Amino acid sequence: MSDVYQALSSPVRRKILSLLKERDMSAGEVAERVDVAKSTLSGHFNILKNANLIISNKTGTTVTYSINTSVVEDLLSHMFELFGNPNAVIREK
Repeated sequence: MSDVYQALSSPVRRKILSLLKERDMSAGEVAERVDVAKSTLSGHFNILKNANLIISNKTGTTVTYSINTSVVEDLLSHMFELFGNPNAVIREK
């Protein structure tokens, strides 16, 4: 789980996840929306893949990335365990 938190520590990687939440995208499509060099973006993709937050699919020369929803769901579940449900009503006794 620590590699997931490390992956989420970067604003660039959070932006990539936000974009992939909307739809699957090629590396080029993500590069058009994120203001970093393509070589730097490749490193961010690798960190996200190593944390299992994204999945890549290569067709010919095009790599398409998608968000790994099962890992994101596990992360959210873990966060709720750590911090509780923010929508829960706290009642005093």
